[in-house]
Amino acid sequence: NTKTQKHENTKTQKHENTYFLKMRLDAHQHFWRFDPVRDAWITPQMQVIRRDFMPDDLAPILQNHKLDGCVAVQADQSEAETLFLLDQARQYGFVKAVVGWIDLSAEDIEARLDRFAGDEALKGFRHILQGEQPEFMLQPAFLRGLATLARRGYTYDILVFPRHLRAVRQLLNHCEDQPFIVDHLAKPYIKKGLFKQWAADLRNLSQHPNVYAKVSGLVTEADWQRWTPEQLWPYLDIAFECFGERLCYGSDWPVCLLAGSYEQNFEAISAYVDRHLSPSHAALFWGGAAQKFYRL
Repeated sequence: NTKTQKHENTKTQKHENTYFLKMRLDAHQHFWRFDPVRDAWITPQMQVIRRDFMPDDLAPILQNHKLDGCVAVQADQSEAETLFLLDQARQYGFVKAVVGWIDLSAEDIEARLDRFAGDEALKGFRHILQGEQPEFMLQPAFLRGLATLARRGYTYDILVFPRHLRAVRQLLNHCEDQPFIVDHLAKPYIKKGLFKQWAADLRNLSQHPNVYAKVSGLVTEADWQRWTPEQLWPYLDIAFECFGERLCYGSDWPVCLLAGSYEQNFEAISAYVDRHLSPSHAALFWGGAAQKFYRL
């Protein structure tokens, strides 16, 4: 009967949530061997990250913060980048998942995906949509590529600025079966103090149950030299109000180093979590939600 079924569904959900409390993860970071031509986005003003960042650099940081692993996300838009990250995952067990790049608009997208079919670490893909006009993501070829990802069981990381969020809303209406996760909370304009429209757009995105979000990269959207943890809290209030247990932690290392150390970034988020979340919700935030989303 309905009452029995409801009870069984509740038991199943509790079991799933318990299972997904087992791992603590940094759900968003990058590796690269610095190339001044390929990585031209890393300007001379970003001197602190104009060098190689590899798993051996990250391992002790994760250990110091009691994190069991990480999700390596593409920084370069090439299939060579995807292969590079998969190689790191094969060599280092703490690299639990890879979010790679593929040309979603390519006519031979199926064949391109076949190339990666045997790589279990490859969980999803990302395109640097923040560098495109908002309408780029609504092109038929791009939508066709996303539909292919959905059929293949891959996730998609949405990397955009707030000005893209209205187009993202339209995108979601085309892709109801695709698991999405919004990187960096869509990069709110923290330094400028702009809040209202971003918050309204984020609320709209969160109405789609297939959409998760990452608390990552916030410190680099604030003033790099003058930000305080308390400046981030209004944005975290909205994020947790909207996404609840579909929200997960990511550092955006090494990019976060532009605005301070890994520890400063981590502690700023920890102070909020310790103050506002129950232990079970905090465990989901620190790993369970990412573990569930990326099917780890």
